[in-house]
Formats: sequence, C-alpha cells, structure tokens
Amino acid sequence: MPYDFDWVDAFSETVFGGNGCAVVHGGAGLSDDVCMAYVRETSLVECTFTGPSDRADIRVRYFLASREIPFAGHPTVATVVAMRARGLIGDGEVSLETAAGIIPVRVSGTDVTMTQIAPAFGADVPRDLVARVGGIEAEDIIAPPQVVSTGLPFCITALKDRAALERLRLDVDALAALGGHLAQPDINMLEPFWVTLSGATEAGDTFSRLLLAPPSPPEDAFTGSATGAMAAYLWRHGLIGRPDFVAEQGHGMGRPGQARVRVLGPREAITGVEVSGHGAIVMSGTAHLPQVP
Repeated sequence: MPYDFDWVDAFSETVFGGNGCAVVHGGAGLSDDVCMAYVRETSLVECTFTGPSDRADIRVRYFLASREIPFAGHPTVATVVAMRARGLIGDGEVSLETAAGIIPVRVSGTDVTMTQIAPAFGADVPRDLVARVGGIEAEDIIAPPQVVSTGLPFCITALKDRAALERLRLDVDALAALGGHLAQPDINMLEPFWVTLSGATEAGDTFSRLLLAPPSPPEDAFTGSATGAMAAYLWRHGLIGRPDFVAEQGHGMGRPGQARVRVLGPREAITGVEVSGHGAIVMSGTAHLPQVP
C-alpha cells in the first residue's frame, strides 16, 4: 500500500542539521514489525506513523529499529512540521495522542513548541556504574545521575566539562549491567543522556550527547525527549540558575541542533517542560509498505 512520507531534519532550520525522522502519514495502523523494518530501512534512529485520534487532533506512534516507544521529541517536531507543510494542520494549537499521554503543541510555520508532561523523577544511580557505561571516571560526573522521564525515561548524567563529554565511548556490557541494577524491564529507558553546563557554541547553555546501542545508529544527533528530562533534572537540582535556556547537541557529528527550553513551575513542583525547535524537510515521497494482518 502507498503511504506519503516526509523526511524532516528536526531541531535545525536547514537540512542536514539536527536529527532526521521520516514521517509516514496515515501509517499508525501498520504492524509493529513493518514499522520497525521501515526504521531499519531508513537507517534513522526513529520514525513516526500518524493516524486519526478520538482523544486529540492526531495520533502519533514512535518507533525505533527495535521497538515502539511511548514518546520522542525530535520526531514530534518532525511530524508537526511535515503535517504543517502538507496543509494537514495550520499555525496555532494542535494536540497529539501518544502512548505517553496528550502532548500539546504550538505551531508557527517550521517552528514547533511541544509541552512535555510533568517529569517523573526516578531512582538515583551510582556514579561509578553510569561512568562505566560511557568509559569515563566517576569523578567526571558532577551530580548524582538520576532516571527522569517527561514521557520517556533517561538516566540524566551531568559531566564536569566538554572534554569528558568528548571522551565518551559506549560500553554495551556496562549498559546491560545498568539495566540489571535498575531491575525494571518495563521502564523502557534508553541509554544515559550526558550533559555539560556549557554550550557547543556561544549561543548555547548546555551541550549533550546520547550514545546508542545496536541496532540503532551509534549516536543520536538531537534528542528532544531527553532534553526535556534533562532540563527538569537541572532545574530541580539547582544546576541551572534560570528555567529557560538554549540546549545544543549533535555538533560533534557535524549535525548541529538547537532547542529553546523552558521548565514550567518551581524547582520543587515542575508541571511540564516546553521544548521548541525548527524543522526542515529534506525529501518527500511515497513509501510502499505491506499491510500485515
């Protein structure tokens, strides 16, 4: 069956920056296996599949190469930019039904602001255990790592400087040990999200990396869901002095991305996180995907 698709680079105003996502319009009814195979075919980290919703304006499903996940940030930006370009939505407010809940979005051309749900703060994780995942020293970590979710859980880990960020190398065995320590197979957590409190450029306030395990590509260029969780973590623990800042990621990959971030509510009672960014359409076309009963 033919499905229209748009390939969008999210958190970038130009193509070949930020993080790519293929948006398959009307594909929310496809099987999990077909959706995952499509992601593998694109070699992207994530793709989205849209459909009608009786709870919101749009239903969005998010897939990695290995599984469906409840929510993702850069694919949300990509999905809204793609639908806006096709005239399926206009500027203003739109709501997305996701497996993590209803996500309110504001649209202005290629500029998208999503309000991620109130953060859930989970377990603190020993520094040495997380450090081994990235091949760094525990002393490189400046605050207790913690599992935080604004729709998708990440182990947020703040590093002392950019040099430590650049030394990161993913140890898959140590990542498995981290999962075993948490002993929560249903947590759906991705790899640790590493952040340092200075930008990749003068415009940025934070700079982050997300190293990925197979079958995903080795690194994510920009991670909008983790950026929301990271912002909530930094604000709650007093690691940033104000609730609004500019987050940067992907510069070391040659795919610079940037988001405007605002944490909503006081440090002790955060109600949500706004993450804003642009998207640029790289290509559009038709995907011929099997409908499996």
